[in-house]
Amino acid sequence: QVQLVESGGGLVQPGGSLRLSCAASGFMFSYYTMNWYRQVPGKERELVAGISRSGSTNYIDSVTGRFTISRDNAKNTVFLQMNSLKLDDTAVYYCNARAYGQEYWGQGTQVTVSS
Repeated sequence: QVQLVESGGGLVQPGGSLRLSCAASGFMFSYYTMNWYRQVPGKERELVAGISRSGSTNYIDSVTGRFTISRDNAKNTVFLQMNSLKLDDTAVYYCNARAYGQEYWGQGTQVTVSS
């Protein structure tokens, strides 16, 4: 049974930091590209950051220099370190795994940036 379980979301003030984790099980984690998406009500889900099986990373412009995606293949976990958080980063953040025409999603974790 495939599972992606996110954790680490919460309420943080502008300028603060959070670290999201996504624990994967039920598939060959190291073979998959892992991504973090986010979604706010009324908008499409957007890709925030991705990390390939080789460790190459990509980010949307609005988070470059503030967010860092990483993976620990030994622990089947992908992380998103979020620094210098802004009000516009408020969203539900989803973990995504993609490879070989297959795609899996987590249930999401809420990140709220508010003063």
